[in-house]
Amino acid sequence: MSGTEPALAATRRALHGVAELVLAGPQYRANGLIRLRVTPGGFGTVAGAELRVDGGQLVVGSTRVSLNGRSCAELAAEAGVEAGAPADLYSDGSGVDPAEPIAFDPVAAQTIVSAFAEGDQALRELAPDAEPVLWPEHFDLGISVQAVNYGVSPGDGYLGEPYAYVGPHQPRRGAFWNAPFGAVRPVEALVGAAGMLRFFREGRDRAGE
Repeated sequence: MSGTEPALAATRRALHGVAELVLAGPQYRANGLIRLRVTPGGFGTVAGAELRVDGGQLVVGSTRVSLNGRSCAELAAEAGVEAGAPADLYSDGSGVDPAEPIAFDPVAAQTIVSAFAEGDQALRELAPDAEPVLWPEHFDLGISVQAVNYGVSPGDGYLGEPYAYVGPHQPRRGAFWNAPFGAVRPVEALVGAAGMLRFFREGRDRAGE
């Protein structure tokens, strides 16, 4: 695993906060959409003014602002928006306060954004007609096809490192299904987009049995 689990957890929380408070919340208030997308080097908005994270920077037009040591409120002000999560849509979230300075580990950040990039590629190959969405609630990338969820999480309370998952809406039984919500595999063990795609395809086949 690239980066220690504490570094991954802290970095995941920081990036989640930016995604939720600086990108998704303002986008929702302006355009009624909370979904985000994977972009080169990170993730960004899908509607209105284009805001995106590229590595350790917030990109606003031709302006780049370092994330480290800045609060989401400060970053949002640089982008000309008001920081804040989408209101009254979900109960979970990043837990980051808009006034809280964020900090993250560059190696852990690269691990997370690489997992998203590889996952986006694999999901698009799995289902070309489905648009992968990065959701601000749990900060995971996913699609749903024929009552099965496929996606990539940067880690959470279940598994503290990036992982790919297959989650049938109706539970399945068997050795393949190793999680309460379906099947998971650490991204590192899958070795890139090709490995993720094989896992997703196997999950699709087993979900259809």
